[in-house]
Amino acid sequence: MRKAGRHFLQIPGPSALSDRILSAISQQTINHRGADFSEVGQRALNGLKSIFKTDEHVFIYPASGTGAWEAALVNTLSSGERVLMFETGHFATKRKKLAQKLGRRPEFISGDWRRGAAPDKIEA
Repeated sequence: MRKAGRHFLQIPGPSALSDRILSAISQQTINHRGADFSEVGQRALNGLKSIFKTDEHVFIYPASGTGAWEAALVNTLSSGERVLMFETGHFATKRKKLAQKLGRRPEFISGDWRRGAAPDKIEA
């Protein structure tokens, strides 16, 4: 019988998680409409202001990578506009289909996703 090793988070992973993070994940969730969450959320927003070096409002967009892609596509491009996309992993072809579904025209550059985007192909 094969004994499994330490579990990895696989979004997009695998990513090793420290014991501190695993311990935090194992805690009971808090009510997202309660006072405890409000306190944690406010601390997070204030911390983000520090990270982004701003005194302005910071907004959190709670979504997966797909949600971020959708927000970017619909808020920066109009229907029929072209978007250059480079294959950088497993989900790249799904993002291409999402762009098409939203009426954008993806120009998809296939590549070796293990090496990242190739600047010369993007420039061409």
